[in-house]
Amino acid sequence: MAQAGPGTVSAVDPRELLGVPLAELRTEARARRTSVHGTRMTYSPKVFIPLTQLCRDRCGYCTFAQPPARLQAPYLSPEEVLAIAEAGAEAGCHEALFTLGEAPEDRYPVARAWLAERGHDSTISYLAEMCGLVRDRTGLLPHANAGALGGDELARLRAVTASQGMMLESLDDTLACHRLAPDKTPARRLATLEAAGARGVPFTTGLLVGIGDSRPDRIRTLSAIAAAHRRFGHVQEVIVQNFLPKPGTAMAGEPACAEEELWWTIAVARLVLPPEVHLQAPPNLADDLVALAGSGIDDWGGVSPVTADHVNPERAWPALAVLTEATEAAGYCLAPRLTIYPEFAAEPDRWLHPDMRFSVLDRADAEGLARDHPWCAGGTTEPPGLLAPPPGRRSGTGGAVGEVLDGVALGQEPGEEELTVLFGARGPEVRDVCALADDLRRRAVGDVVTFVANRNINYTNVCTFKCRFCAFSKGPLSLNLRGAPYLLELGDITERVKEAEEAGATEVCLQGGIHPSFDGNYYLEVIGAVRAASDRIHIHGFTALEVTEGARRLGVPLGEYLRTLKEAGLATLPGTAAEILDDEVRAVLCPDKIDTEEWLEAHRTAHGVGLRSNITIMFGSIERPRSWARHLVCTRDLQKETGGFTEFVPLPFVHMAAPIYLQHRSRRGPTFREALLMHAVGRIAYTGLVDNVQVSWVKMGTEGVAQALLAGANDLGGTLMDENISRAAGASHGQEMDEEAFRAVTAPLGRPLAQRTTLYGRVPAPC
Repeated sequence: MAQAGPGTVSAVDPRELLGVPLAELRTEARARRTSVHGTRMTYSPKVFIPLTQLCRDRCGYCTFAQPPARLQAPYLSPEEVLAIAEAGAEAGCHEALFTLGEAPEDRYPVARAWLAERGHDSTISYLAEMCGLVRDRTGLLPHANAGALGGDELARLRAVTASQGMMLESLDDTLACHRLAPDKTPARRLATLEAAGARGVPFTTGLLVGIGDSRPDRIRTLSAIAAAHRRFGHVQEVIVQNFLPKPGTAMAGEPACAEEELWWTIAVARLVLPPEVHLQAPPNLADDLVALAGSGIDDWGGVSPVTADHVNPERAWPALAVLTEATEAAGYCLAPRLTIYPEFAAEPDRWLHPDMRFSVLDRADAEGLARDHPWCAGGTTEPPGLLAPPPGRRSGTGGAVGEVLDGVALGQEPGEEELTVLFGARGPEVRDVCALADDLRRRAVGDVVTFVANRNINYTNVCTFKCRFCAFSKGPLSLNLRGAPYLLELGDITERVKEAEEAGATEVCLQGGIHPSFDGNYYLEVIGAVRAASDRIHIHGFTALEVTEGARRLGVPLGEYLRTLKEAGLATLPGTAAEILDDEVRAVLCPDKIDTEEWLEAHRTAHGVGLRSNITIMFGSIERPRSWARHLVCTRDLQKETGGFTEFVPLPFVHMAAPIYLQHRSRRGPTFREALLMHAVGRIAYTGLVDNVQVSWVKMGTEGVAQALLAGANDLGGTLMDENISRAAGASHGQEMDEEAFRAVTAPLGRPLAQRTTLYGRVPAPC
C-alpha cells in the first residue's frame, strides 16, 4: 500500500488489499477520493415512484416485493405516478426514481391482464410510458431501476430516462438469498451491465454487503464492475449498501452488516474502481454519517423530501440540514446533482438520447450539477439567502478553494485554473469567497455604494447579426418575437436626451442593433442628435461591434474612426458585445459577431485614443466556468496594458424569451450561487486593476443586489430610464430605479449611497 498513492489504482493488485488494516485502507481511500473529487459531496434530490411491487424474484432479504393480494392494484396508475412526481417537483426534486419488481407479468396473471388492458405487453413498456409522462409533465429526470434487462429494453428506456441502474449485488452464485431469484444470477446481471455500456446508458450499479458474501467475493464483484467500465466508460456510480435484516423475510434472523465491514468495502471499492467512478453509500442506513463519509464516498445517493425509501421503509431519510452538517463535519461541501453525473451530461451526444438532452440541460447548472434553487435572472422568484449582513469573515475553508483564497490573501494573482476553482465553490466555500471579495472591496473603494443617473436610448432593434441569445434585436420578419422592429428618428433621440437631463440624468447610454442601412456616419449623427439637446450630458455609447462595423463600412482604420467619434462628443464605450470572451463559446452564441481578439482590439484602440470603457460578461447560457475564468484573465491582461477599464459588470443571462433557450439549446441562466460568485470572483481577479464591480438590478432584482453588495460589488449601475434589452429577454424588474429605491437596498446594509458620474467622480447633492 505504501506505493499506491492517489490515482495509481492500477498499481495495486486488489487481492493485496485483503491483508491491509482497515485504518490504512480508509486513509488511502480518503486521499484517493480527495485527489479526484476534492471537497465536494453530492446527493440527488429525488422522489421515489414504486411503479409496481410485484416481482417474479423472491430474494431472502426483500420486503419491497409483495404478492397481488397485499396490493390495491398491480401497478400505480398514471394519475398516481403523476401525483407523486408533481409533489416531488414542488419540493425541489430533480430526479424521479422508478423502483419496481422484475418482470412480474411472467409470474402473476393479474399483472399480465392489467398491462394488456392498457395496451402494454410488458412492465418495461408501461415503465417507458410513465417515464415519458413524468418528464413531459413535471420536468423531473427519470432514472429507471428496472433490474436485469436486455439490450433492446435498455435502449427503449434510454429515450425517456437520463440514467438507469441495477445492483450487481454479488458475483457469488451460491448465496442462499438468491436461490429463488432467477434475475439475480451473476451471469444475467453482468450481461445487463455490459449491454448498458454497449448502448451508451449512464449506469448505476453496486454491491449489497452482508448477505453471505465474503471479502474476496466483493473484490471480485468490484473488479468486474471496473472491467466493464474500462470497456465502455458508462458506470457513473457504484453503491455500497449494507444489509439490514427485516421482519418477515427469510433473513430476518441474520446479523446486520457490521459498520467496519461496510467501511472496509467502501474503502476497497474506492481503491479498486477507476478513480472517476463515483462512490455512494445510503445515508439512511448508517448511524454515523461522519465516519461513513470518511471511508471514501463522494456521494450520498438519492434523498427524498417527499417519499420514503420504499426498499428500506423503516429507515427515514436524514433531513437535509442533518446531512449538510455531517458532510461539513467530515470536511466536505454538499451539492445537489442530477441523476446523470456532470461528466456524462457534458457529453450529451454520447450519453443522452436526443429526446432527453434539453430536459437535462434545463435542470443543470454551469458544472452539470443540479440547479439548487428556482431563482432565475430577471425572474420574480426571490433568491436564496446565501449571504446576510453584517459582512462575513472567512471560516477557514480547506481544500482547493481554501488554498486559492489563502494565496490571494497573500497577494498572489489567481490564474485561469485558480479562478475556475473559485467558481466551483459550494456551501461554506461560497461564503468564504464572498467574504474575501467583500474585504477587497472595502480596501479598494470603501463602503460607499454608487449609482449613475442615466437614460438608455436603444435607437433600433433591427440587426443584421444573428446572436442566438438576443431577444431584443429583430430582423424584418421578427414580428412574432417580443416587440416590432423599429428605428428611432434623430429628433426622437434629441427629445429623449432633453427629458433625461431635465430629470437629472448625467449620462445617456446609446446602444442598438446593427441596422442594414447604417454606415459609420450614422453614429456621428446620433452623437449630433444628443448634442442638439445637451452639450453637457455624458455620452456613453456604441459597443465594440458597432464601432468595428462602423469603421469597416466607412473603410477607415478603427483608431481614426474612434478619434472622430470622440471629437464629436463620445466619451466612453460600454463593454457589451463581449458576451463570453472564449471563441469556442462565441462560435455557438454569436458566430457572425466579432471574435475575442477583435473585441479586445476595439477596446485597446479606444483606450489608446483616450476613450475609457468597461468590462461586461454575459454568463449562464451554454458555457462552463472555465470560460468565465478565461474571460476574466484576458480582460485583466488588457487592463494591465492600457488601464482603460472603469468597472466590471456581470450580466446574468435572462433566458425567458431568448431564442437559444426557446430552441432548447441553452440553460435557464446562471443559478443565484453562480451569479453571486461572478461578482465575488471578479472582484478577486481584478484586484488592484479594476476598482469597481457593478451589480445589475434589472437582472438580479433588489434582493439579489443586496447580497451582491456583500460579495464584492460597490456600484448599482444606472437608473436606466427605458431599459429595453433585458426586458425583451423576459426580465421583470422594471424600467427605472431612483435614488430612494437604491437607498432602500443600501441602508439596511449600513452602506452610504452616493450619485456618481460615468467615470466615478461624485455628483454634488442638490442644494
